[in-house]
Amino acid sequence: MAYEHIPVMLAEVIEWLSPKPGNIFVDGTVGGSGHATAICNAIAPDGIFIGLDQDRDAIDNANRVLKGFNTTVHLFHGNFVKMPDFLSQINIPAVDGILLDLGISFHHLATSGRGFSFRKDEPLDMRMDTRSRVNARELVNDLGEAELRRLFQRYGEERWSKQIARRIVLERKQHAIHSSRQLADIVCQAVPKAAWKPGFHPATRIFMALRIVVNKELERLEQFLDTAADFLKPGGRMCVLSFHSLEDRIVKQRFRALENPCTCPPDLPVCACGRQPILKVLTKKTQRPSAEEVMANPMARSTKLRAAEKLWN
Repeated sequence: MAYEHIPVMLAEVIEWLSPKPGNIFVDGTVGGSGHATAICNAIAPDGIFIGLDQDRDAIDNANRVLKGFNTTVHLFHGNFVKMPDFLSQINIPAVDGILLDLGISFHHLATSGRGFSFRKDEPLDMRMDTRSRVNARELVNDLGEAELRRLFQRYGEERWSKQIARRIVLERKQHAIHSSRQLADIVCQAVPKAAWKPGFHPATRIFMALRIVVNKELERLEQFLDTAADFLKPGGRMCVLSFHSLEDRIVKQRFRALENPCTCPPDLPVCACGRQPILKVLTKKTQRPSAEEVMANPMARSTKLRAAEKLWN
């Protein structure tokens, strides 16, 4: 199966990561291998590339795409939170750069057959890793109305969460909700037509919320950022591409905490806690894709890039 995806902000990612020949790099979300290809080109010859992805399709695709580079390539099927274990397996204690692209790929929307798109009629699954136990169908059919409402509010920031949750519960009393098209139609019925926005499908936030919960995206991002800097060499860089405010907020806050970990009261003249900065944030403001890139690839429009560098202390 072809794995189609256009890498977002490719030039900016390479600029911020600054890969060089012989470097060791981790791509924690190898996806369609667009960023991976550029990194492998930059670290050749003799570089080491470690690609991770929880989607088996992405790993199979990377095996094909990354053949022939003058670099050592290690690929692992698993979520990026397992990076410490994967690095331990190949006896690499630290790396020169880490990339995370948290966006959903065109492959997932168009050809995965797992119900990620509200424009298709597919089984309501939404698992990136098909080995995972919980899928979207179970959440939609098993959670109570209040639980669904909270899920849509917290992870989708959906204004019409109450009405949508109520409609889902009413509909599933008649028949179980098995497909992405079924769910999308239910959401459209629940959201008043006057509230529909041009170019924005009413089910967008609901599908996003379910995908986040099914794949534990926010919890895993927080867990990863708690330890990722420990695996960077001094001067090594980390770059994260996020696609909605919940992700970006986590990255922003964690980078800020690692840059300024002091917990002393603001009026204390000298630091007493002894906590030293670990990272230097390179992107003081969120980096966004150019208008030209968004025009060529509309999936890039919500991208937010943040980068940081490991300090030498």
